[in-house]
Amino acid sequence: MKNIHCKVFGHDYEVTRNVTYHVKEYTCKNCKRELTTNSNGKLTELTPKFKEINAVLERIHHKRIMRMNAKANEVQLQKEPKLLIA
Repeated sequence: MKNIHCKVFGHDYEVTRNVTYHVKEYTCKNCKRELTTNSNGKLTELTPKFKEINAVLERIHHKRIMRMNAKANEVQLQKEPKLLIA
């Protein structure tokens, strides 16, 4: 019964997980069909292989963001003027 709505009106996808800035996972609100973006930016079926790929991508992306934030904080601390009390 849920698939009838999608067949007539089309799927109603919502973002369920942001893997990176460009890769996301989507789920249809009605039929629960899961999709993800592939390397070409097209939507593809979310298979176990793509789930594993997305998990690795998310881990790498998160580490890179944390490293960039740490470097930015380090540079900002070096630029702050030091108060000298005489």
